[in-house]
Amino acid sequence: MPQLNAKITATAHNTPEKIMTNHDLEKLVDTSDEWIRSRTGITQRHVVGENEASSDISTRIAETLMEKRGISADEIDVIIVGTVTPDYFTPSTAALVQKNIGATNAWGFDLSAACSGYIYGLETGATFIRSGQYNKVMIIGVDTMTSILDFKDRDTCVIFGDGGGGAILEPTQNDAGILDSILHMDGNGGEYLIIPGGGSRIPATVESVKSRQHFIKQDGKMVFKYAVRGMADVSEKILSRNNLSGEDIALFIPHQANKRIIDAAAERCGISSEKVLINIDRYGNTTAGTIPIAMNEAVENNQIKDGDYILLASFGAGFTWGSILIKWETE
Repeated sequence: MPQLNAKITATAHNTPEKIMTNHDLEKLVDTSDEWIRSRTGITQRHVVGENEASSDISTRIAETLMEKRGISADEIDVIIVGTVTPDYFTPSTAALVQKNIGATNAWGFDLSAACSGYIYGLETGATFIRSGQYNKVMIIGVDTMTSILDFKDRDTCVIFGDGGGGAILEPTQNDAGILDSILHMDGNGGEYLIIPGGGSRIPATVESVKSRQHFIKQDGKMVFKYAVRGMADVSEKILSRNNLSGEDIALFIPHQANKRIIDAAAERCGISSEKVLINIDRYGNTTAGTIPIAMNEAVENNQIKDGDYILLASFGAGFTWGSILIKWETE
């Protein structure tokens, strides 16, 4: 029997309607439009409305995926949601999505790998497909980062936004789909990008709330240093071991954390700027949402065609990082 691989057969993304510009942030914290744009490349980001959560965005993504693929909810076998901002610790966001769309035959779970959540999810889902036991796996990367932002901390609140995207994975017997992945983790970097409170280490108390322990904290210089090296190293390695160069890549879709990090990774891999998808200016860093949002925009804008080599790369809290090589095939 020919070896099974996993291919992406549908993509989708969703962002909240409300937009917060850099000028809006100037009214909340000591910053400026010029300062934010020059350091990050961001001009605006989407933010959730009142009582809007990660499962709401995820449900809209799931519904669009099924509509695009022309399938019903009972055909979905597995739902994987990459997120660090679930609606609740339990039940999982995946369970909420399953209920909302009526995917009665699906099981699933949330996956916590911060900005690498989507590529971790893609590789996990691809492994399920390759096992031969599952035919349709839904992968969603989503975060409502404004729910954990301290709008008194200009080093973090200017970076992040809300939104997500997703894909459906199905089997292929062709030499296509998700060809290779390299995933890493180094817990020694955990302290540099962390939400200290809310877990079993620092449970929610009056004191933990007053001391602002439930917001994300970042050592920007350390994260930048490791992100530049991590994303560039892993992208270069996956190309090398597949006997490809930057010239062979049709589109590089990196995690949208910082334009300077993206530029450095592309330069290391020899990928020309016109092949690098950058949308951080319009969305900010949506954590697990950045790559699937960008991928769906590329599909909708006809930037990807069958046979194209697509390179994904990410770096996030944990530290977690990795790269995925895809040979695009839809049908």
